[in-house]
Amino acid sequence: MKKYRFIISVLAGLAFISCKQAATDFKDQGNGAVEVSRIDPTDWYVGMKDPTVQLMVYGKDIREAEVSVNGAKVDSIVRLDSPNYLLVYLDLSRAKAGKLPIAFKRGDDKTIVEYTLKEREMKGEERQGFTNADVLYMLMPDRFAQSDSHPTQVEGLNSYVEDRSQPSLRHGGDLEGIRQHLDYFNELGVTALWFTPVLENNSPDSYGGKVSTYHGYATTDYYRVDPRFGTNDDYRRLIDDAHQHGLKVVMDMIFNHSGFEHPWVADMPAKDWFNNPEWLDPANQTPEHITEIHHQDGVTKISDLYRQTSYKLTPVLDPYASDIDKAETTDGWFVPTMPDLNQRNPHVIRYLIQNSEWWIETVGIDGIRMDTYPYADRQAMATWMKTLDNEYPNFNTVGETWVTEPAYTAAWQKESRIEKDNSYLKTVMDFSFFDKLNQARYEETDGWWHGFNRLYNSFVYDYLYEDPSHVMAFIENHDTDRFLGEGHPGQDKPALKQALALLLTVNRIPQLYYGTEILMNGTKAQTDGNVRKDFPGGFKGDEHNCFTAEGRTADEQEMFQWLSTLLHWRQGNEVITKGRQVQFTPWKGVYVVARQHEGKTIMTVLNGTSQPTQLDWNRYAELTSGKTTAKDILTGKTYAIGENTELEPRATLVLEF
Repeated sequence: MKKYRFIISVLAGLAFISCKQAATDFKDQGNGAVEVSRIDPTDWYVGMKDPTVQLMVYGKDIREAEVSVNGAKVDSIVRLDSPNYLLVYLDLSRAKAGKLPIAFKRGDDKTIVEYTLKEREMKGEERQGFTNADVLYMLMPDRFAQSDSHPTQVEGLNSYVEDRSQPSLRHGGDLEGIRQHLDYFNELGVTALWFTPVLENNSPDSYGGKVSTYHGYATTDYYRVDPRFGTNDDYRRLIDDAHQHGLKVVMDMIFNHSGFEHPWVADMPAKDWFNNPEWLDPANQTPEHITEIHHQDGVTKISDLYRQTSYKLTPVLDPYASDIDKAETTDGWFVPTMPDLNQRNPHVIRYLIQNSEWWIETVGIDGIRMDTYPYADRQAMATWMKTLDNEYPNFNTVGETWVTEPAYTAAWQKESRIEKDNSYLKTVMDFSFFDKLNQARYEETDGWWHGFNRLYNSFVYDYLYEDPSHVMAFIENHDTDRFLGEGHPGQDKPALKQALALLLTVNRIPQLYYGTEILMNGTKAQTDGNVRKDFPGGFKGDEHNCFTAEGRTADEQEMFQWLSTLLHWRQGNEVITKGRQVQFTPWKGVYVVARQHEGKTIMTVLNGTSQPTQLDWNRYAELTSGKTTAKDILTGKTYAIGENTELEPRATLVLEF
């Protein structure tokens, strides 16, 4: 996630964000009550392989309370630096589902919390994650569709405005709006949905009301869906309905940082809960420590003690990296409004691990996409992944590893052959594919380096990956320019079709970005919001509705139908999911990648030039033994194998024989 925003906030008092404790009841006993205002997680599950659960208890002066429990065992108590938190580790190996009374006592004051334990809906082994048989469709809930029940304003949140005319403010999409369009995803032919984060982002609009955290990457409550999107129950309803439509759901999570308005910032549980928190100390908010930062939105004053990440990820694996370079990458804050969590603190990482397990159990997500993966502590994240893999061996997590060299990406994959420290991360993102394809899209493919040679020269390093089928490829996402940029008339659709044909036929897990199927374009030159525009037809009053064939323009419908044909053909196609991959060096401007499985062949043919040319079948004879014809699945046209096939400029064929 690339979001460059600078702001300084003034800390005042102790702040707790209210959260519904529907699963937990509080009962006062004795002469007074021990304040327990919140417990994370809000409830838990019996029958987990690891029977220990960490309860983070919030409440004024709760730290000194004594704890006893009926029906389980107190494994340990951790009293943190702040008096307003208490960590209680419970052993649930003999606990049963139902209400678990937990007593908090301080002197004569006592409070009993009836904490809810639930039965699991299924064993961890039964949860199936996304695979290379899936195609992920990434969308931003705020920008996709709004339901009729969407609230005009949600009470209790910091100030915000929904204004669709402003690219950096909230636009008002919600989960129910997505749910109402699940048939659209079936029509298109994708099989999994990845939403950018849906958890509470209670940051006030900033820069005079021009900027918001509509993107979702500044979490202020890890156990609550942002109420502008809906409720936890709405999220579960959406996922259940998606499953009924044959769609998986991938949840976007952020362990590297939280939002500034999380209660941990106003009242840090421990001195080392965050990395580099010194600049937040009111004692350091003095004139001699204030520096002016100039940026596109104006001037911001901030403490010179503030430490921001360098955004350079290579020092994490660089064998020659200096300590300062490594520290800047992993311990610097992403931006001043996103405090950097210290995953080296064992209680922090345990909190985060449990949170991911809770969402799997509670709403039934089918996968996780982890934002800013290398920015967090490598060993702590490996502990998280190993824990998830033990509990959910068939689940899948993809990490954002934004470096464009295959060697770097491969080193982050589980059981990497080139990195001694196992990350346990099953799936990594292929930024090399993204980078090379975006360079090649309008180039002429020559005999060596340009055009599709860039893709050829990226795939040659697949030997570095332990499992290339657990690499996620994409041509664009919410953090990049749209593939079509600001538009290149006459070149757009041919280039896009070539990119999508390659993406959907190579040995990868493919990810699409919402609106590509209807030719949405835009760049980040002015603001990220220009690559995160509203989906046409998703909001009341939209005159242009791309959810229906009738509402699309002729160009949009042609592109939608072309991609839908390819996506439906891909579903259940074992040549794509299991087939051996063969690629040929680009020859006379033509790039060919083939897949073969059990006597069947698929051959993706791309004319990487702006001139007509021919496909010389003799060069690809090793693929065609005994075959006489090949069918283009995109057009239905049949070609005679052995006879030179005419290719139009920037032609795309996906041949099956």
